[in-house]
Parts: sequence; structure tokens; C-alpha cells
Amino acid sequence: MPFNPLQERGIPLDEQLRDWRELNVTPIDPDHADPYTRCRIITMNGIEVEAIFFSHQLARHCPDTDLKRQLARVRHIEAQQQKAVNWLLPGVSSVLETTIAYEQVAVDLTAWVARMEPDPYLRQAYEFGVLEDFDHLYRYANLYEMIEHRKAEKIVDDLTEVMPGRPTYLHHRDGRDNVRDPYDRNSTVPISKLHALTIMSAEQQTMNFYMNVGPTYMEPIARQLYQEIGLIEEEHVTHYESLVDPGESWWEMLLNHEYNECYLYHSFMETESDPKVKSIWELHLNMELEHLRLAAELFKQHDGRDPEQVCAPELPAPVTFEPNKGYIRDLLATQIDLTTLGAGYVREAHERFEEMQRAVMDGERPPSERVIDDNRARSGREYRLQTEGEHPVRGLALNR
Repeated sequence: MPFNPLQERGIPLDEQLRDWRELNVTPIDPDHADPYTRCRIITMNGIEVEAIFFSHQLARHCPDTDLKRQLARVRHIEAQQQKAVNWLLPGVSSVLETTIAYEQVAVDLTAWVARMEPDPYLRQAYEFGVLEDFDHLYRYANLYEMIEHRKAEKIVDDLTEVMPGRPTYLHHRDGRDNVRDPYDRNSTVPISKLHALTIMSAEQQTMNFYMNVGPTYMEPIARQLYQEIGLIEEEHVTHYESLVDPGESWWEMLLNHEYNECYLYHSFMETESDPKVKSIWELHLNMELEHLRLAAELFKQHDGRDPEQVCAPELPAPVTFEPNKGYIRDLLATQIDLTTLGAGYVREAHERFEEMQRAVMDGERPPSERVIDDNRARSGREYRLQTEGEHPVRGLALNR
């Protein structure tokens, strides 16, 4: 049935505060949980973190004390939601296991968004980025096998392939070439705005995660790989955040954030396989409906428009975590040699790209390449998880 969150009523804000017992959620079982349940958890943690960060930025630019207090009340509930969501992750999982799950999110969420995106320019931005996250998954999977002596297939199951994408060392670009052209807030369809906000939030959380956990490793190759890929994740955040029209007012951005939270919680409630986790998605949806109502009132008051003028009249088809193997392989076969120049894409290396490569590499082999060399030396081969066939670009036999 159609679901219009602007016409629904959720839990009143005064009734949303939870005590410690309610926040002390039981984590998922890493050995038996659906890998995509973990992906949904990681996604919603990123969405909630972005909601909190955005609310803080809005408060810092808001001179009205009463409005700051209202934002603070909602933000406190968002912070509780973030804790409940992120604490669903099991404490027994290592940082590297969680890292591999983060990259599975980046691959299958971005691929799904690219497949569903109606705007060709925006779709190209997601297709470009997903081939880089696909390669990050491959690099971390080799690190995981080398230092923890385990295989990434236990984490990603057979849902996401693990093999080379666009080589990670080629992701280091001049900052100017990470900025894309934004969508036009007046003509872009609502689903495109939700897609941009979703992927920006997910990549931002990945960047934050790597910045904090990278130096916790003792192994030099692990510290160096997190540092290298962490720098690239910053490029990805720049890449995706630049897609959002900066002409949106603070109140329109707040409205879009709250609508997107409703969209994603509703999507995951509809697709979740774990009943316990599904109940959390449902609870948070009913909380977010009230947050959206409050944001809509602020939008009407300060922008002088109806929320229906900028939001979809009903929620789009649910965001779905599902395998994207064929789609990724098609992209590998057709787009692996792309790089960026200005707001566009080119197939030939250009002066700014080559200058950045020289500055970053300084004649040394990067960590993302050395981790493959090191694992091949220790294990006798590099780690891959692939279905039958050949690599769509290199023609290499799979599962060798």
C-alpha cells in the first residue's frame, strides 16, 4: 500500500525517551545472522550519524534559542537511535570483520542506488564510486586472510564477489577533480535527492570509521592500508556531497534528512529477515514520523512552502540489499579505466592526475598493492571470492 510519511503520525516526542534497559539491545549473532542484516545496521548507523551531525551544524548557524532547544530535543532522540542501531553489531567481531562489512555495504548499496537512479549524470557518479569500493573490499579481504587467517566469505557469504576493481592506487586524485555538479533542487525528482543523501551519509560514516580505527592496529601494513583507503573515502565524501544542491535552505535540508530517515527505516522494516531487528526498524520509523512532522512545520514556517512541494507524495520502492554481481561485472568491463577531470570523467590520464600520483606514491609501491603481494607470498595466492567464469577485465581464471 502507498505510504506517505507526511500524512502519518508517529510517537509524540515526549514519549520517545528510552531508559538504559531499552537501549541495551541484544547484538546480532555474527555466525548466523543474514549478512544483509548487518549491512542494514551499518547503513542506518551512518544515516543517524549524519542526522546528528547535520542537526549540530544547523544549531551552530541558528540564532533563535527556542529553535536550538527544539533541535536539541530531537537530536537527543536521534543520538539514542544511533546507539541502539550501532550497538546491534556484535562485540566479538574484529575491526577488520566490521571493515569488510562496511565495504559490502558500500558495494551493494551504491550498486542498487545506481541501478535505480533515473538521472544519467547522478547514476554515473554512483557507478564510478562503486568500482572503487569494490576494490577496497578486495584489498581488505586479503589483509584479513593475512593477519587473521580467515576468509571474507564468512562475512559476505556468497552475496558479494571479492575480486579486483579499479585499482586502489588509481583512486588518488587532485581534490578539484572530486567535485561533481549538483542536482537542481527545483527540477530533480525526489528519489534522486534521497539517493544522494543516503550514499553521502554511508560514505561519510565509512570515512569516520577508518579515520578512528586505522591507527589501532600494530601491523604496519594494516595501519598503512587503512590510511590509504581512509584518504580515498574522504574523496568519496567530497564526490557525493557535491551532488546535493547547495541552494537548498537549512529547513529544506532538515526536511530531506527526516524524510530520508523515514524512507530507509520503512524500507528496512519491509525487507528485514531478523524479527528482533525488524522491531527496532519499526520503532524508529514511528519516532521518525514525528521528527518529520516537526521538520515539516519548521519548513512551512521558515520557507513558506508546503513540504509536498519538495518531497515525494509517497515513499518510493524500498531500498533493497541484494546481490549485484552481474551489474558490477558489466561496470568492470566498461568503466574500469575512467578517472575524473573537473566535473566529468575521462579515460586518459591527465596532467593533474599524474601530478597527484607522483606526489602520493613518491616512487614507492602503495600499501594497497603491497597487501596483495604480502598475502600472495604468505598464502601462495591472493584471496578472491568469485563465481565461475573469468574476471571481466583481466581475463584471469577465477578461484585459481
